[in-house]
Parts: sequence; C-alpha cells; structure tokens
Amino acid sequence: MQIDLPEKRYYGIGEVAKAFDVNTSLIRFWEKEFDALKPKKNAKGNRKFTPEDIKNLKLIYHLVKERGFTLEGAKTHLKENRQKSLNNFDIIDKLEKVKAELIKIKEQL
Repeated sequence: MQIDLPEKRYYGIGEVAKAFDVNTSLIRFWEKEFDALKPKKNAKGNRKFTPEDIKNLKLIYHLVKERGFTLEGAKTHLKENRQKSLNNFDIIDKLEKVKAELIKIKEQL
C-alpha cells in the first residue's frame, strides 16, 4: 500500500483518513483499540498524528485490511512480534516503492 503524505511533523485526522482511504471514525476507533497509536491532541482536542503514528497505522492497516487479521489477532501479533513486524513491514514498504518507480520507468519507455 502506497501512502501519499507530505513530509510534516504532524498530520490531521482528515489527512490521515484520506491517505488511507478510510473514514475518520475508523482511525479514532483504531486509536482506542491499539495502544501503539497515541496521537497528540491540542487544546481543542484535535488529533495530530506524528510520522511514528503513521508508521504504526500503516502496520495496523496492513494486518487488518490486507492480511485479514481480526482486531484481537492484530493486537496479539503486535504485542508478540512488534519489532520483527516493523522490520518486515519497512522492507515490504521499500520494495513497493521500488516497484512503483520501476513501473513508472517502464511506462515512460
């Protein structure tokens, strides 16, 4: 999954939901369900997601939406294999970016 977000310190929940193509309510729900998601909140209560939160959201999205884990299964997987999952997911993410670039080059030929 390719997420197109600009390099920023903080992202609003609307930006995040649009990038993942989900509703903001799903992002709020996952925030309650997964301890790994801890967005900062301003005085108004607006959520501000850091790049680390985005990385965790990508992993949760991958487990739940792409691999078909249940919420409980994803929680268990994250608790037991957190570092291994992040490393594997980083590798997969980099490979997908390389693949996208190669496809773009191929189309230009």
